[in-house]
Amino acid sequence: MEAIQLIQITPEQLQSEILKGVKIQIDDLKNHFQPKTPNEYLTRQEVAQMFNVDISTIHNWCKSKKLNPLGIGARVYFLRSEIEASLTPLNV
Repeated sequence: MEAIQLIQITPEQLQSEILKGVKIQIDDLKNHFQPKTPNEYLTRQEVAQMFNVDISTIHNWCKSKKLNPLGIGARVYFLRSEIEASLTPLNV
């Protein structure tokens, strides 16, 4: 670490040097910061409405491992990202 001497420096010059260092760190953070998008959870009913199918179809897709259900108590949820990832392109 380099030595810093505060001899013959005005408070304004010290403040300016500190601000320059902080600005460099903030700019670096802005360039490398990637905000995390929150997970969106959907209920069985919302998934059924999304695909315009009955809830029994959603149940069958879960049994056949096409969808990965998550649960808390008696509630069943699906991650939107996993639902979108489970879609496969058709060769038409």
